[in-house]
Amino acid sequence: MLLQNKNAVIYGAGGSLGGAVAKALAAAGAQVFLTGLHLENVQQLANAICAAGGRAEAAVVDALDEKAIETHIQQVKQKAGTIDISYNAIGLEAKQNIPLVEMALADFLRPVNIAMHTQFLTATAAGRVMMAQGSGVILSLTATPAGIGYPLVGGFGPACCAMESFSRDLASELGPHGVRVVNMRSGGSPDSRVFAEAIASSPAAPEFLVKLRADTMLKKLPPMADIANTAVFLASDLAGSITGVTIDITCGTTNALNYKMPNIPLK
Repeated sequence: MLLQNKNAVIYGAGGSLGGAVAKALAAAGAQVFLTGLHLENVQQLANAICAAGGRAEAAVVDALDEKAIETHIQQVKQKAGTIDISYNAIGLEAKQNIPLVEMALADFLRPVNIAMHTQFLTATAAGRVMMAQGSGVILSLTATPAGIGYPLVGGFGPACCAMESFSRDLASELGPHGVRVVNMRSGGSPDSRVFAEAIASSPAAPEFLVKLRADTMLKKLPPMADIANTAVFLASDLAGSITGVTIDITCGTTNALNYKMPNIPLK
């Protein structure tokens, strides 16, 4: 197993992408320490992982609370011995589909503030432990607006850009201590809870999904499994020389919008 004897701390594990990555890390052999604001959600995930033969524990941790983060990570270190992987997937509470010129300042700043607040606290807490042990991987996840100009995403785009910049800078500081920091950039997973809720609440959602797929080079959107499998690879020794970069999993969208190339099979 790629992650045998590795210990992973996951923040926001109750979300769909946090849960998908947690399951994939556990399936690859890691012991996963799941955290969230509501114990019931993360405990259900822990039970599912254990039922599948993995190792998982659940705890309530507010990923915006410095003391709670530090207390939990020290507890995990004391119990497991090492912190090998840290991944933060908490929601950013972004308000979208409103032009920037019509958006309230508070709505614009909210995702930026949450992103920087939580990423700084969780990544630096893990980084201190990993520096002392001389190894570890810190992962984060952004989306398409980090790579290209994208309309009607409010503060979400700038938040993603800030996360990618923070990931690079942290990698440069932690690299000499044997710690890798890598960001993943997704094109949006149609099987995620966010997309499912959007489809259920908006009659125009299916049409929007068609447009998103048309924007990609591969004419598809990455499922959650693609994000989770990438996380497993990046957390493993197979990616031992990868740090300070963003791995693009947008099906080519951030390299160029490809809506002019129709999805027509060759004869």
